[in-house]
Amino acid sequence: MVERPSDSLGSLRWLVEMGVDEGLSNDPIDRFARMPVTPDLGAVPRSVRGNSQSLVSEESERQGSEPSKHGDEFENVRTLGQLKEVVENFEPCGLRRTATKTVFADGNPKADVMLVGEAPGADEDRSGLPFVGAAGQLLDRMLAAIELDRTSVYITNLLFWRPPGNRNPTNEEIQQCLPLVERHIALIQPRILVLVGGISAKTLLGRSEGITRLRGRWYEYELAGPKVSIATTCIFHPAFLLRQPQNKRDAWNDLLSIRERLNQLRQISQ
Repeated sequence: MVERPSDSLGSLRWLVEMGVDEGLSNDPIDRFARMPVTPDLGAVPRSVRGNSQSLVSEESERQGSEPSKHGDEFENVRTLGQLKEVVENFEPCGLRRTATKTVFADGNPKADVMLVGEAPGADEDRSGLPFVGAAGQLLDRMLAAIELDRTSVYITNLLFWRPPGNRNPTNEEIQQCLPLVERHIALIQPRILVLVGGISAKTLLGRSEGITRLRGRWYEYELAGPKVSIATTCIFHPAFLLRQPQNKRDAWNDLLSIRERLNQLRQISQ
C-alpha cells in the first residue's frame, strides 16, 4: 500500500507535537539502555558522592517549598573541575539520561561578568556548549555591543541538560539542579551576575514576578559560603527577543546599565 502524502505530513506534524524535532538514525535508540546502572564517579570526593545520591529524597520532601542554601550541599566541591565531574555524573536529574551531552559552561572563569540562562536547546545539546544556536548568536552580538565577548564573560545555564522538545523545565528539575548552580556561582564569584530569561531570574532571586517586571533593576545575590554580595540584574532571553523584537529597546537599556555598573565596580577596585 502506497502511503499518501497527506498521511506522511500528518505523521510529521504529530512527531513535532510530541517533541521529536530532529532525526538521528533510521533505527530507534534506547538511551536508557545505554546508561550505566552505577555512575563512575572517578575522583569525586566521597563526601560529594553521598550528597549527590541523597538529593532525590531531600528535594522530594521539600517539593520546592524553600530554595536551597546557595550550594551548601556541595561545599566540599572546591574547583570547577570537581564541579563539572559531579554534574556529569549527577543521577537525581532524569534529564541527564535523555540528553545527548552535558552543557556545563563556556567563557572565562575569571571574568567579572557571569551569565546564567535557562536550559540548553537542540544546538547546545549537540555541541555541549551554552548559547550556540540562533539565540546564542544574538547574545554574542548583544555582548559585543557593550564591548564584551566569550573571553570576558562566563556563561552557564540553570539546567545542564536539554529538556526534551525544548519544553520548559519542571519545578522538580529546577530544584534538583539548583544547588549545583549555586555552587557554580560561588566558585566563580563574579562582580556582576546576569540572569538571562524569566525562569533563571525568578529561581535565583526567589521572586514570583515575570521577567518584564524583574528586568531593568539591580539586586544583591547573597553567597552563603563566602559572605559575598554580588550585583545582579536580569535581561530578556535572546530567544524571546527573536520572537518579540519590539523589546530590543529595553534590552539595549539593560545592556547599557550592565556596562555602567561594570565600569563603576572596576573603578572602585583600582
